[in-house]
Amino acid sequence: MNVAFFDAKPYDRPSFETFGAQEGVHFKFFEAKLNEDTAELARGYDAVCVFVNDTVNAAVIDKLYAYGVRMIALRCAGYNNVDVRHCFGKIHVFRVPAYSPYAVAEHAMAMLLTSVRRIHKAYIRTRDNNFSLNGLTGFDLHGKTVGVVGTGKIGRVFIDICRGFGMKVLAYDKFPNPDAGLDYVDLDCLFAESDIISFHCPLTDETRHMVNRETIARMKKGVVLVNTSRGALIDAEALLEGIKARQVGAACLDVYEEESDIFFEDNSGHILNDDVLARLISMPNVILTSHQAFLTQEALHNIAQTTVENLVGFVRDGSCENELCYHCGKTDDCRKQRLKKCF
Repeated sequence: MNVAFFDAKPYDRPSFETFGAQEGVHFKFFEAKLNEDTAELARGYDAVCVFVNDTVNAAVIDKLYAYGVRMIALRCAGYNNVDVRHCFGKIHVFRVPAYSPYAVAEHAMAMLLTSVRRIHKAYIRTRDNNFSLNGLTGFDLHGKTVGVVGTGKIGRVFIDICRGFGMKVLAYDKFPNPDAGLDYVDLDCLFAESDIISFHCPLTDETRHMVNRETIARMKKGVVLVNTSRGALIDAEALLEGIKARQVGAACLDVYEEESDIFFEDNSGHILNDDVLARLISMPNVILTSHQAFLTQEALHNIAQTTVENLVGFVRDGSCENELCYHCGKTDDCRKQRLKKCF
């Protein structure tokens, strides 16, 4: 099996080469992101392997199909960048639903602790032999209320970490788990009562800009926002306004809604053209990492293993539990639930 691997980074290659060699899957690594202009690179390949900032819209899907590609392997959990509906009947799509919930949840807590205890500022000061404590006063997490939006695997691990700090947890999920032992509330209640809000939900039409001017206004003054999921959950301009108005006390962001042409690249020698992002970075109470939360050795290992298993298993068995379909599980005649191909 030959797979065109787009948006390849040096840290991707070792695990994918190892698992690919074990299963007879050859990866051709391309640094370019997948889009309408680069889809030609996939001509003649059996599958493409893509990441969060690759563009897999209808035009790209039609080109891939014409070039003979019959499988799209996402090496991530989110799939908002793929037109799954347009893929139906043409190209099968697989994802990695869970690679390391601990990696993402731990990164969220790391950013939160760094922010509220001013660790990043202390680090910079002491490297300059400045040992003053002025301006470094933080606050205890113990006893604070944290609102967790999304109680899947990552959200539940983050909740466990928060409970270890002695925090009160409020949870929201469109599909709450009655057996999770969580205090589920509606979003309005969560926004109004939480000192800290962390997002662990997918990006959909319903969740896009769930943090906006109106919802920020309903939050506690000084609220801390943590986002390690998808950038467009938060309206960046509204967040900037909320910070300037002192309504938002701090923001810890591993994602950004316009990150696709910026994140994962070294732009240190260039002027940042995104004015909103530049202003957010300049704020003393904003911590930004470049979609780094997933990046642990364990996660990279699991991503590569599951991606290869998705491809090989589908060809061998004719079905894959990680296949995506726009009506998967939503009809009485769901083929995947009967262990068959979605089409």
